Amino acid sequence: MIKEDIEKSKLSESQKIILYFFIYAFLGWLLETVFCLVTLGQFMKRGFLYGPLCPMYGFAAVAMIELLKNVKTNTVGKFCICMIVFTIFEYVVAVVLESLFGLRWWDYSNEVLNFQGRISLPYSIAWGIIGVIFVEKIHPFVKRNIEKYTLKISKNVQLILLYTCVTIIIIDFILSVVKYINM
Repeated sequence: MIKEDIEKSKLSESQKIILYFFIYAFLGWLLETVFCLVTLGQFMKRGFLYGPLCPMYGFAAVAMIELLKNVKTNTVGKFCICMIVFTIFEYVVAVVLESLFGLRWWDYSNEVLNFQGRISLPYSIAWGIIGVIFVEKIHPFVKRNIEKYTLKISKNVQLILLYTCVTIIIIDFILSVVKYINM
């Protein structure tokens, strides 16, 4: 392929962000599912949506990508940023979901150094560690592979797939909201 063809087949930056959202929302759902399997010994449907996505992880990942793309700091600095941002984000999401639906998707009340059962120090530390692994290892790997494989698919097909995913999540979101409002 010549350079012009390669540029024509690339997704725009905003389209890449949407794609990253879906990838990380799915990986977050997978992380939650495996965590439940390991800690509880059983499969539990995790998340707000019907489908295998946890939007919280998608939004948090995109926020980290955008927040840290121009930040030059060491691993400790990234850890602190990730820990603080993820903790604030987790708290805000908990408050919003509880306010809207009267349900708690997680409860850290039995954890040491928790605040209102919505956040806790052990999980905040875990988010900091996961955040560093994410920005230093996972996202660069995903980004490289996305760039490599999207070159093999025409831009029209990429856009059809991307907007199909957007349509599906919008429908899933609407159905999920209706389900939780009617509970």
